[in-house]
Amino acid sequence: MKRLIFPMGGPQHTEETLAIARDVALERGISHVVVASTQGDTARAAALIFRGTGIKVIAVTHNTGFKESGAQEMGSEVRRDLEKEGITVYTGTMVLRSLGSAIRDQLGYSQQELVANTLRILGQGIKVCVEMAAMVADAGLVPIQDIIAVAGTRQGADTAVVIYPQPSNRFFHMKVRDILAKPADW
Repeated sequence: MKRLIFPMGGPQHTEETLAIARDVALERGISHVVVASTQGDTARAAALIFRGTGIKVIAVTHNTGFKESGAQEMGSEVRRDLEKEGITVYTGTMVLRSLGSAIRDQLGYSQQELVANTLRILGQGIKVCVEMAAMVADAGLVPIQDIIAVAGTRQGADTAVVIYPQPSNRFFHMKVRDILAKPADW
């Protein structure tokens, strides 16, 4: 099977990353793909690439208030358009940010930050893929069986993994089964 290692991360790899995720999902009979999408661009690309495959695509946004209190980065019209395309859009608490970020801001350290930074050794996208797998498992949006998670370094998608998800209270029972795409230097 082809694996993608990009010299540098970035949105220019979105279509290729989503295409390998689709191909592996079809080859392995994986029924759910989770895609990080802050404003909707990556989710729109996923809607096109996964159209007609029967694979359920879930777009995970930043939590409301991520950048500005009370504000959601994905517009409501974009969200409606994605849902019309059959994409489930999920906005929820980010497992490796949320309360831990508040503690870090007050005390300078958080256990969640330690886990997040450890995962970043493998790349920002890997950290986001693992985090999203826990988020969608918490919400009951995926079965507890292998899924594919797709994320990016800053924008777009450049990372894809096959992962066995678990809810956040069983975080360390998750398994990254296969790395399909990632940047060598994120």
